[in-house]
Amino acid sequence: MPQHPFTECAEPPPPPLRVLVADDNPVIRAGLTAVLSAADGLTVVAEAEDGRAAYEAALRLRPDVVLLDVRMPGVDGMAALPHLVRLAPVMMLTYSDETEIVQEAARLGAGGYLVHGEFTTAQLTQAVRDVGSGRPHFTPTATNALLAHIRGPATAHAKPELRALPTHFPPKGLSQLQSTVGQSSKSRFQLSGREAEIMDLIASGLTNQQIAAVCFISEKTVKNHINRIFAKLHTTTRAQATAKWLGVS
Repeated sequence: MPQHPFTECAEPPPPPLRVLVADDNPVIRAGLTAVLSAADGLTVVAEAEDGRAAYEAALRLRPDVVLLDVRMPGVDGMAALPHLVRLAPVMMLTYSDETEIVQEAARLGAGGYLVHGEFTTAQLTQAVRDVGSGRPHFTPTATNALLAHIRGPATAHAKPELRALPTHFPPKGLSQLQSTVGQSSKSRFQLSGREAEIMDLIASGLTNQQIAAVCFISEKTVKNHINRIFAKLHTTTRAQATAKWLGVS
């Protein structure tokens, strides 16, 4: 009996990632749209000149990723961010590299923060794919900003005019807590250097995604570290671990 060759049906390619670009500069908007539209698997579905227009477009079109500038007339990016993150992953794409702005954007839910001049077009398109897939992406300046409140001014090269830390952090400055508590806690609980670093990030309020971006490791690796930290601290929650780490329990 003749044998019929087995033929595989090729799966259709996934639909392109739909991107909304929000920037008040029309030249930048046009440039971003051209770059993203030329990349495989990406398409720009709308442009917006301020935060209000970005929110209205996102509400109407439900994009997969929003690229959002910080400073725009009318409703700026920071004001629109907490509303946009309810509709789609948001990546800040801006010239604003101030430490406190990066930290606030992360606190408000931004999945990434790219500072102009710190990435190539290939890195930009990869960052969009990463954020669209739930993987955070930060350029070097933004990464340093997320660590600034942990390392202290001397090692983080923080600008002298920076304002105090946001109130969601512990009542003492985290760098002060580290100097008085962190080293003794590290030895007392027998945490490795990496585990102590991650515990500091947990105590500062960062999510697993943000910790992964700051430490350049996967979320799975972060979870593995956290499981070992919890075991060594004899805790089961982030709140319990933070209290023990900071010596307030």
